[in-house]
Order: sequence, then C-alpha cells, then structure tokens
Amino acid sequence: MISRRKLLGGIAASAAAAGTGLALAGGRASGAPSAKAAASLPLTIVNKTGKYENGSVWLYIVGNAGDQQVRVTPDGTTAPVALSDNGSDGFTDYAIPLSGSGDTKLNLPQMSGRIYVALGSKLKLKVVEDGAGKAALQYPAGWVSGDPNFDIMHDCAEFTYNDSGMFCNTTMVDMFSVPLSIHLTGAEDQTTGTLKDGARDKVFSDLAGVDAFKKLIIGDNLRVIAPGHGMASGLFAEDYFASYVDQVWDAYGSKDLKVTTNAGTFTGRVSDGKFSFTGPASVSFDKPSTKDVLFCDGALAAPNDGTTGPVAAILGAGFNRSTLHNADAQPTTDPAAFYGEDVTNHYAKAMHAATVDGKAYGFAFDDVAEFASYIQDTAPKEITLTLTPF
Repeated sequence: MISRRKLLGGIAASAAAAGTGLALAGGRASGAPSAKAAASLPLTIVNKTGKYENGSVWLYIVGNAGDQQVRVTPDGTTAPVALSDNGSDGFTDYAIPLSGSGDTKLNLPQMSGRIYVALGSKLKLKVVEDGAGKAALQYPAGWVSGDPNFDIMHDCAEFTYNDSGMFCNTTMVDMFSVPLSIHLTGAEDQTTGTLKDGARDKVFSDLAGVDAFKKLIIGDNLRVIAPGHGMASGLFAEDYFASYVDQVWDAYGSKDLKVTTNAGTFTGRVSDGKFSFTGPASVSFDKPSTKDVLFCDGALAAPNDGTTGPVAAILGAGFNRSTLHNADAQPTTDPAAFYGEDVTNHYAKAMHAATVDGKAYGFAFDDVAEFASYIQDTAPKEITLTLTPF
C-alpha cells in the first residue's frame, strides 16, 4: 500500500521548517504501478469560472523535488526557489499566466506539491531561509489575517507525481474559496471535486446558518476557513467538541468499540480516562480536545506505524462525522449516518453536500472509508484542473 501521507509528507516537512503554515490533507493510496511513469505529465488548466477572464487568473506550481523546494516555470521545468527571486517589493513572481483565451496547456514534472490559482490579483509569495539554512517558500495562509494574501482570492489542489504514478486531490482541509475539479486519465478515467450547480453559494449560506461556524466566513464570501484555523483567530470555540467527546467517553466506559483496520480488528474500552484497545497491538488514547479532533492531531496523532495510526484516523473521522457515540463498529461507511448530531463538523458536512460525488477533504482523515476527493492512477496520461463555475 502506498501512503499518500508519506508521498506528500516531504513538502509538508519542508514547509514546517520554514514556518510556512502549509498543511497537506491526509489520505491513503493503494495499487502497484505497472510501469514507470513518464518524466512529465500533460496538464491542462480550464477556466470555467464565468466570473474571471483568463487574463485575471494566475497559476503557481510549487513544492518539492527530492529534498529541494522548487517551482515550475511556464515551460514545464522545475527551478529551485532562491532568496534572490524576491523582488524589490520583497516577494517573488512565480506566476504562470493562462493562455489569452481557451484552455492552457502545460507539462507537469515529477514532484510533490500544490497547484495554486489566484483570481483578480497575483499571489505574494516570499522565499525565506529555513532552520537548516536552505531557501524555502512561504505558502499562502488564507486563514491568517496578517498574511499578505489574505485579501486575494486563491485556492489549490495537491499532488504527487513520481515513477509510481499520479496521486492528487482537491482540498478544503485549510479553507475553501475557489471551486476546483480534477480530471485524471490513464489506466482509468476519473474526476473528483466537481461542485453541484450553485453549490459555492450554498456552502456559505449553510455555514452562515450555524451560529458556531458563521464567523469562519471571511469577507463577502471571499472564503470560509476551517474551524481548526478559526480557533487560532478567536473565530471558533475551543471547547466546541467537548460535550460530544464526553458523550463518547461515557458510552464506551461500559461497552466495547470495535475498530477494523488493515491490520485487523481492535477492541477498545474507556478505563482510567484512556480509550485503550487490544488486538493486533495494544494502543491507547487520551481524551482529545476540540483542537485534536479538528486537526486529527495531539491525542489523535496518527503515526505511520500500521497500528496506532489507523485506529487514530478512524477515531478522528468518527468524531468529526459524529458517528462514534452510537456506532460501536467503526469505521462507519454509510454517509447517511454522518453529521447527524447538532455537535458535528458542519464545515466538512457543507463541503460534502456541495460535491457531485459526495467526496471532499473537509478534515485531515476524511479519506477514512474513501470519502475524500482523492484520485490516483499508476499509468497516468493527462491531468486537467478546472476552475468550475461560481
């Protein structure tokens, strides 16, 4: 099994070292490559926003090639990011303009990273020196009011393209602003991320109708930020999930929870304040905070160890989807059972309700039971990123 967290982990680690605030969505990929992928993959950018002409849309492809942070040039080659790339205003200009009209054709080299789109204004990206003395790019953080890109409409898709194939997803783990879809052709023909007609507006209206989440909407529907990031800005309650976590802890103080993973089935019960499991291995978890639930970290941190990690991921999904308290066999796989409680991740709920296929990356473990907007192909031929209608 190929771990998508492992494939994309390099760029996240480099970004963290530079203090960039980059957080990649979690996920898992499976399948073995039948042949080595080509050195580059045809990439088409389609602008169907209906609101922004091609001349008002800019593209940025940034990430890691090996242990080096790179950006992709308009001719489809990678170039290392460098401090000297910063201009007189203190920022780089790594923008790739779209074609004057119609679709934009590019070549995507092998690397892991993000494809950013900026609408109306170019992004302000700065190269800094990381803790190891290497050049590192500061990525946009649309959830931080002091970020130079805070007032710019932008969004991104994530990918890893290597000898094993293409692994990619749209993501709302940090925020949602520009509706994007990915079409990947190769051994299969796959599309994910496409929103229903009028769904962008509905995301904002749905969240505006939930008191605990309405403050996450930035500007005049410029974007909505994920609740975990909202906590850091004082826009979301730090104890939001506390009552639900207590409900789960109380429920399993007197009965067992079965968690099935690739390693086997774990049986858990709450004792002495910890949720302890036996099975293929003995693992235990402290009671998580709201921050732990939303970031799927802290008490719910998921190491890539095949035992603690998968159980943590399934617990994290159960908390966000509010299925843990009454479904004692996890993971829950029926989406009709998700987000049914008053205390739930209404942000992720709105994202899933918006997409044609019901899949989205609304939180880091949204790939549990394959509900993430993630696709892969071990023999890819072409990828298309579409800015879909507003």
